[in-house]
Amino acid sequence: MTAVDARPESTATLRFPEGFRWGTATAAYQIEGAATEDGRTPSIWDTFSRTPGKVRNGDTGDIAADHYHRVREDVALMRELGVTDYRFSVAWPRVQPTGRGPALQKGLDFYRRLCDELRDAGIRPVATLYHWDLPQELEDAGGWPRRETAERFAEYAGITAGALGDRVATWTTLNEPWCSAFLGYGNGVHAPGRTCDADALRAAHHLNLAHGLAVGALREALPAGAEVSLTLNLHVVRALTESAEDRDAARRIDAVANRIFLDPVFRGRLPEDLVRDTAGMTDWGFVRDGDLAAIAAPIDSLGLNYYSPTVVAAGSSESPSPWAGAERHVRFLPAPGPRTAMDWPVDADGLYELLTRMRDELPGVPLVITENGAAYEDYADPSGQVRDPERVAYLHGHLAAVRRAIEDGADVRGYFLWSLLDNFEWAFGYSKRFGIVHVDFASQRRTPKDSARWYAEVIARGGLPS
Repeated sequence: MTAVDARPESTATLRFPEGFRWGTATAAYQIEGAATEDGRTPSIWDTFSRTPGKVRNGDTGDIAADHYHRVREDVALMRELGVTDYRFSVAWPRVQPTGRGPALQKGLDFYRRLCDELRDAGIRPVATLYHWDLPQELEDAGGWPRRETAERFAEYAGITAGALGDRVATWTTLNEPWCSAFLGYGNGVHAPGRTCDADALRAAHHLNLAHGLAVGALREALPAGAEVSLTLNLHVVRALTESAEDRDAARRIDAVANRIFLDPVFRGRLPEDLVRDTAGMTDWGFVRDGDLAAIAAPIDSLGLNYYSPTVVAAGSSESPSPWAGAERHVRFLPAPGPRTAMDWPVDADGLYELLTRMRDELPGVPLVITENGAAYEDYADPSGQVRDPERVAYLHGHLAAVRRAIEDGADVRGYFLWSLLDNFEWAFGYSKRFGIVHVDFASQRRTPKDSARWYAEVIARGGLPS
């Protein structure tokens, strides 16, 4: 991997702290493929992607980036980048196909091989236990709105940690439970595609409970010193104006997007305003004695995923909506500025806002950026190169925001770029490319983009060219 042609004239570097963790991230269903190999059974995303009209172009993750068969090649790419850490997710239906009972050793063997390759390359494995691929049998039994799913998840966490605990030092329980609950059960744009506000709220609670129970199972199975974490996609919510009505709209979204997870996990309570906002949907009777204490089990760090801010005003939004309790009170407006291929605004200041909010609200909790990146219309030029200056600019701006937050007292320990590879981008199929490595899905050829070379230089410098 050679250096990017166009380099900044200045050689000054905006350095990050010693020991800062530089990583990339992926998710199992998005890259692994091998959907029916070695005993793996369907997840809700296998079912959802096969449902006509749910995923663009009828794409599925059956092959994806074929990572299951290309682990050595992909780890070699990471070694060339110089990353210190790699965040991957374990596919629940590959390890415990029905979501119950003993583990499938062939599934665990795949993750053992992956971790061994990483460690041989000097890369620290970071495992996420759940990145949205619930075994279909558990969904058929009721899914996340059902309490038993949380109990089954804790069992799976203990099994997986028992098998891989000698190889993985950092364990994340859930990735973006807001998406699992409110996109999966609220507006149905993600698997399993259900549309019921009450079910979305039940799912959010049981995902919180799954996290808390899994923390206990992980502590029992892992050696002392292992790091246990949770990753949230907290929303940076901005009111359009300072009017009382617009500020109340922002409060409502903050409750159902952020505090529905932050308050139980870090304060052992439900947000009182959220309970009031949703009283017409549920009485929250599914929250049992002892649940909130279990959810608040101490963790070692908090992972944060950030892409863009959310601008709101008083009004109403479409139905079905992922915003349980807010649909009739909030409208969403486009944020100003340039857009990515996802039509998401580019706003690095939002990441700074998020990190400094967590600095103030959760003192003593180390933070890690577990996802940040952008999709653009990437293609290989006639010379075979993939030029992506927009992504380089995006990453530079957001890493500069991270460094500014660190200077202002935020305890940020690492940054995981999303994503290592172009992949199956959920409901968008293969139409959106987030990777710093281009994947030709017909041939599975990998081509590092200019952004990969830029990121390698940042890692080698230990910071940003100023």
